[in-house]
This record gives sequence, structure tokens and C-alpha cells, in this order.
Amino acid sequence: MNILEEFWYGNLEPAEYDTSSSQEYKELLQLISRNEEKLLETMTEEQKELFFRYTDCVREFQTMAECLLFQNSFRLGGRMMLEVMRGGIGSE
Repeated sequence: MNILEEFWYGNLEPAEYDTSSSQEYKELLQLISRNEEKLLETMTEEQKELFFRYTDCVREFQTMAECLLFQNSFRLGGRMMLEVMRGGIGSE
């Protein structure tokens, strides 16, 4: 099956990326979790509610930013392929 067929049948998920091989990623994620737990321990219920609203907004923003980055990267890749197909690289 070619990559377009894999994509069509849902065998490829462009939003997923493998983080299991990145030790830095794992360590940073653990640090974020530890710091969040410590921070929450010091907060009142009102502060926690505000913090959760804040983190919800940050997550929504990050999702939107990742989607835009994916779209722009895909477009850039498409433009590169068009350039290759037209023989523009090295032909000038």
C-alpha cells in the first residue's frame, strides 16, 4: 500500500508523533507534572479553578498552533514537491 492509501485508510495519524525515544521529552514531561502537583498543593480552591481554566486555554492554544504548523509544513512540502516535479532545482 502506498503512503496516500495508508493515509486514506487511517493507518497514518499525522498528529501523532513518537516521543518514546526522546529522553529529554520524558524528563521534561515528568518535571512539568511534578511542578504542577507542587503548585496545586499550595493553592486555594479558587486559585485552582483559575489555574485549570488557564491550563485549558493553553492546551487549546497549543492544539491550534500545532494544527497550523502541520498545515503550513504540509503546504511547504507540497510546494517543494512541485518544484522538484517542475525540475526547478538545479535547472537555473
